[in-house]
Amino acid sequence: MVSTTVEAREAPAGAPASRAEGAHIGFRPDIEGLRAVAVTLVVLSHAGLSTFAGGYVGVDVFFVISGFLITTLLLKELTRTGRISLPGFYARRAIRLLPVSTVVVVATIVAAGLFVPATRFRSITEDGLFSTFYGINWRLAYEGTDYLNATAEPSPLQHLWSLAVEEQFYLIWPLLLLAVWAGRRARRRAAIALTALVVVSLALSVQQTRHAEPWAYFGSHTRAWELGIGALVAIAAGRLRRTPKALAAVLTWGGLVAVLVAALRYNEATAFPGHAALLPVLGTAAVIAGGSSAEGWGAGRLIGTAPFRFIGKLSYGWYLWHWPILMIWPLAFMRDPGVKSNLVFAAGALGLAFVTYHLVENPVRTRPWLRSRARRGLALGLVLSVSTAAIALVAGRFTPPIPTGPATLDTAAEVGAAADPAARLAQLVSGSVRGSRLPENVTPKLTDAKRIDPKIYDDLCHLGYPQSEQNRPCVYGDPNGAKTMYLIGDSHAAAWFPAVDEAARAQGWKLVTLTKAACHLPEVLAFNPILKRPYTECVAWRDQVLDRVAAARPDLVVMATTDLDSGIYDENNQLVPSVGPQDNPVWVSAWQQTWDRLRGIPKVLIQDTPYPLDEAPECAATNPRQLYKCDRTVNRAIREPQRRASVAERAARNGIRVIDPTPWFCTDRTCPIVVGNTLVYKDDNHITVAYAEVLGPVLERALFPARS
Repeated sequence: MVSTTVEAREAPAGAPASRAEGAHIGFRPDIEGLRAVAVTLVVLSHAGLSTFAGGYVGVDVFFVISGFLITTLLLKELTRTGRISLPGFYARRAIRLLPVSTVVVVATIVAAGLFVPATRFRSITEDGLFSTFYGINWRLAYEGTDYLNATAEPSPLQHLWSLAVEEQFYLIWPLLLLAVWAGRRARRRAAIALTALVVVSLALSVQQTRHAEPWAYFGSHTRAWELGIGALVAIAAGRLRRTPKALAAVLTWGGLVAVLVAALRYNEATAFPGHAALLPVLGTAAVIAGGSSAEGWGAGRLIGTAPFRFIGKLSYGWYLWHWPILMIWPLAFMRDPGVKSNLVFAAGALGLAFVTYHLVENPVRTRPWLRSRARRGLALGLVLSVSTAAIALVAGRFTPPIPTGPATLDTAAEVGAAADPAARLAQLVSGSVRGSRLPENVTPKLTDAKRIDPKIYDDLCHLGYPQSEQNRPCVYGDPNGAKTMYLIGDSHAAAWFPAVDEAARAQGWKLVTLTKAACHLPEVLAFNPILKRPYTECVAWRDQVLDRVAAARPDLVVMATTDLDSGIYDENNQLVPSVGPQDNPVWVSAWQQTWDRLRGIPKVLIQDTPYPLDEAPECAATNPRQLYKCDRTVNRAIREPQRRASVAERAARNGIRVIDPTPWFCTDRTCPIVVGNTLVYKDDNHITVAYAEVLGPVLERALFPARS
């Protein structure tokens, strides 16, 4: 999400101030007002106003505006001089963008150090570093495809991804223009080259929205076509000025309606950008194109008025400030965010935009000394970028301290040395309920918990969303063991790996692991909320894995999968939301189909683990002196209890052993997030590697009761 990044009245670096106005397009009040529409839609959406759930399309509006204005300035320079001063171009952008963004990034890092849980601070400083050099969009795309980050709180610097997309586009576009700009048909060649870029980028956007939406959403390769549409409007500006005024007026109103319809009709479930982005992008292009000719009754009659122009002038700063404020204020005031409160703080962000516009943005970009020489603007940009990067790097090395209490018993040592590991663990769980202080020797450290994954992640034996073929051997335990066991399932099965691996090694069994992110073992086609479509990769992977296990005929198969889902598709390919127990028979039947494919192979089903109240490391970091605030009652920690019971009953009828791990996490009433000195959960549903290692001896006796 981005603000348009160039003023229509801006002159290139090196141009005399007295000639700047006449050398460029005249001020377009309708475009200034269109900025206001775009930023207001984004802010209302982020504030949680459900009516404008699709307000994120304001970013697409900004992309088109930016493509139009920047290309207009480049074409003016080419027409006048036959060349583009690349140093001048990038100097203007540095002067325009970096002063305010530097202030916002540094202020956000400082505020994060004061108010955000320490567990998130290092990640935020890394976001600051990536945003400084316009790479945060790729970082977010990668993290968006990581299942373990799916429930993480958004970064207060996340919104800078769109600025990164723009700058990556403008690394290429001036060079492409220079390459094709020669002779009488230069403008036509530029239009052909740009059209080719638009077509390829749009095709990639559609394709990746279907198969890897985070990459489609954040990628510059899938967003370039939106800036390209604005650039095509700029190339066609001369012809557009000859559009009949009545038709131009219709274009402007129709385009504005298209943008508003997208904002009102789209929501988080909309597969975006892909085809859906065409509506706001073409709508914006229509407003700009029609505004080249329309007079009197065009949409400019509304959006060109003083209130719209005022917000449009502040749009860049408002966009930069609103998101970190909305992310941080609830933490600073220790309150749950609500729409009304969010709107108040969003208005405060507009106030900050007003201040920084008059104290930073406008004074810097209009300073003649900076604008008169490109090298000065580039030097300013370099100094600001390096300084911000240095601040982010240094801050990341000094995570705010988390207060702790006295050290306590080492959970792993206590359970490992016990004659009855399960009984000793139950004592430690009971003693940890209503805990008051975070122990000094807590393991893992709260700031490291989310970063530590089971070994199978590093070995690429746990597949992510896009992969559907499991070709690696993924052998653990005792590789030379006479007997073989398989661990299959989703990320919750992967979380059990340290315990299962320990049990396999203790018993001298070979262990093969086959796991995939968010992929249920029951034979269902589920909706994937990250990909925002049917999770067909899961179906293909599950078929391959079940065939592989059936062919291998191992001595034991250990199955584990989450109890949660975001809905499944029925035989008519209609999505059936997961609401209440009415779909339980479908799940039981789906489990039966899976077990039937493994008929004759000994099987163990590990039921899902209890769920913590929230992100456990953050809860502990926020309440280090009152850990009991993070406890959760058993009846709320167990998800889908009726489905769980029905599946267990059917499993018993099939001769499948069922292990209920709840006593390893909870008393009869309460589930703590720290047991002894060990943090139980790494997020809001996965257990830590450290706690899985604690459970190794306990799980061994449950898996091999006759040998214990």
